[in-house]
Amino acid sequence: MRRTLSILLLLLPGIAWAQADSMPSLTGKPGDPMRGRAIVANRTVGLCLLCHSAPIPEERFQGNLAPSLAGAGSRATPAQLRLRLADAARLNPDTIMPPYYRVDGLTRVAKNFQDKTILTAEQIEDVVAYLASLKE
Repeated sequence: MRRTLSILLLLLPGIAWAQADSMPSLTGKPGDPMRGRAIVANRTVGLCLLCHSAPIPEERFQGNLAPSLAGAGSRATPAQLRLRLADAARLNPDTIMPPYYRVDGLTRVAKNFQDKTILTAEQIEDVVAYLASLKE
């Protein structure tokens, strides 16, 4: 069941969004779905396949802890996908999904990773473009 996100207030690096459906691109331009697919498949960058499965048949041993990414573009808008990637805890405080584009309020962060996002704004947009292309 799709949750309504109309009253969600999200604060990320100096930008405020009144609702997830209007969360704008982090770069102001569309991402590249092929680069996004590569990020999802890469086991050292996003680590998406550690928890999720995806329609990437060449990658073996995909996760089953989280929902499949197949059909993600049919279940959520690009803005909603962007919010989940940026900081899924805004939707579910108990999530185990890491915040890929948040640096504040984190605990137990190694010194060399402090004040750094896991993915860049461009990488977030690339993954959003890839996930939005996955229609059922």
